[in-house]
Amino acid sequence: MKAVLVTELGGPEKMIYTDVELPAISPTQVLIRVDMASVNFADIKSRYGKKGAAKLPFIPGLDATGVIEAIGSEVKGLQVGQRVIAFPANGSYAEYVAAEEALTFAIPEQISTETAAACPVVSFTSYQLLAKVGRLAKGETVLIHAAAGGIGTTAIQLAKLLGAGRVIGAVGSSAKAEVALQAGADYVICHDKEDFVEKVRELTDGAGADVILDSISGQVSERSMECLAWYGRLVHFGNASGEIGQIRTLDLHASCRSVLGFSFGTTRKLRPQLLQDTARQVIGYLAEGKLDIKIGKLFSLEEAASAHAWVESRQSTGKVLLKVRP
Repeated sequence: MKAVLVTELGGPEKMIYTDVELPAISPTQVLIRVDMASVNFADIKSRYGKKGAAKLPFIPGLDATGVIEAIGSEVKGLQVGQRVIAFPANGSYAEYVAAEEALTFAIPEQISTETAAACPVVSFTSYQLLAKVGRLAKGETVLIHAAAGGIGTTAIQLAKLLGAGRVIGAVGSSAKAEVALQAGADYVICHDKEDFVEKVRELTDGAGADVILDSISGQVSERSMECLAWYGRLVHFGNASGEIGQIRTLDLHASCRSVLGFSFGTTRKLRPQLLQDTARQVIGYLAEGKLDIKIGKLFSLEEAASAHAWVESRQSTGKVLLKVRP
């Protein structure tokens, strides 16, 4: 089969489109013929060797959408011919992947392949951040950093579906503001024009945001504490800035505020059972047309290096997809 391999750690040019062996499946796995896969920033970090010591060469990619071709002897809830989204065991930039049954989810026919391919990481992560970790309650105010990205635009919509009273997006430049507004943000703060702490305080009459989603770290994390409401939850799930933020314990106990960490990768690896309810909720929203995953660009599998370069340029908005089959 054809696949994309990272042959050396480094830039996009270190990926090659080549022939590899078809993956074998264990008794608890399914074999999926891949239609599409999505490109995530975690794939880029893996290519640079920033997400652990990957054994070279390796197939990048976190999620795949396709059709089940074969099932292991212990698989009970899935069958050959089903359309599914999955988080494969060993990368998704390939024509076929093997995935555990616990990390494979059937999708109804009314969900298009493009939407299904765009949804797994961004929608599952966003739902976990808001509903499970951030414990968003109806009427609360949410601040979402990096609001024009794949998770950002999805989290804006899910926050609304979960009953948020106000959703504030924060973006790096004015050029990305419209993307967050189109996703449903009530207000968008542009870092190149406004101080986000002052604006959040102004918009909330000084109370601050009840839930803040932070994938940037560094000073953004530190300053987010300055506009986090009493009893508020700052959910930290990434470090796109590459900086380390410092949180003072003095800012927590008296105000009853919390700082919470979340890793979708860790959850997939150690507690995949936590994703079952998330999958039901997200797939339901998609099937009912309540959740619109923003798709930025579509590349062929052979163009994976170009797709990485585009995401890495920080110009991309919405999800970037790889089309594996015509």
